[in-house]
Amino acid sequence: MQNSAYNSLPIYRKSLALRDLSSAVATYFSNDTTFFKLQRTASLREDIAISLYTDSSLISQQIKQAETSNSYEIRMKSATFINVITRNILCYCNGLEHDGVKEKEYVNLLRRELKSFRKSFKQWRKSLQ
Repeated sequence: MQNSAYNSLPIYRKSLALRDLSSAVATYFSNDTTFFKLQRTASLREDIAISLYTDSSLISQQIKQAETSNSYEIRMKSATFINVITRNILCYCNGLEHDGVKEKEYVNLLRRELKSFRKSFKQWRKSLQ
């Protein structure tokens, strides 16, 4: 599958939307100006923000890997990895709330986007078989 064909996949477009929203939320909640340098920080909130950004970026890569692979095993490993990443992102949302963020509407927005992605993901996963 060519790179331009990825843009036509609904799951891929949703993964990019999830990545962009996760990046925006992570940047907003990070107090560190060196956030995108991915340096080790002392704050739990900043660690969560970095993890949120990193994990959400991996989803679209795994979708590409699954779509280009001829191996059923590799496709299923990518789908399993995406499932783990989405659960991690949900845990990061919970972690941000427990860390005391005041702007919970942003966290809830990310949860809604994640829920929408997971719905599309389940349909896409069935198509891999």
